[in-house]
Amino acid sequence: SHSFTGLLAFTDQLSNLQGVTVEPKEDNLFEWKCAIKADVSMIRIFVLETFEFNTWQSDSPYKNGTFRFTLSLPDNFPFKPPTVTFATKIYHPGINEEGAICVPILRDEVSPDQYDINKYVQQLDLQWKPMTTLSTVLYIIQEKLNNPSADDPFEPEIAAVLKNDKTKFLATAKEWTKK
Repeated sequence: SHSFTGLLAFTDQLSNLQGVTVEPKEDNLFEWKCAIKADVSMIRIFVLETFEFNTWQSDSPYKNGTFRFTLSLPDNFPFKPPTVTFATKIYHPGINEEGAICVPILRDEVSPDQYDINKYVQQLDLQWKPMTTLSTVLYIIQEKLNNPSADDPFEPEIAAVLKNDKTKFLATAKEWTKK
């Protein structure tokens, strides 16, 4: 069963996150409506364990965009990770057409990489753990949104454009952000 105290702690932690708004969906404390304001005027490099983000600084194509998503907590939370579904369409290699985002912290099972044991260990390190805070999840989503990468993509075509034609990627992402 859900921990009501844990949820109250979650709402407390959110006051530390800039550019993120969260409110329960109607009276359901296990469905949260979230919005992230893509604010990259600050140069931030965040390192969580071994997970690094490169900062795009002011040329982020998502600047001034607000991206809405739902954060759903499963019945066996915190033993299983929440589900994140973006409602706002976004041109991003790490967010697919259905609105799912590719971040290791939202996975609770990592399959061994038969070719790279170090990669597997790193993934294990970054996957969901019951002590992971929801504010950490939101921070990582915000950083992933602000820092698109062609590595570990959900949308290979978009990742290929980012890798091979950054100008085209930036123009398309900016166009989608304006919509």
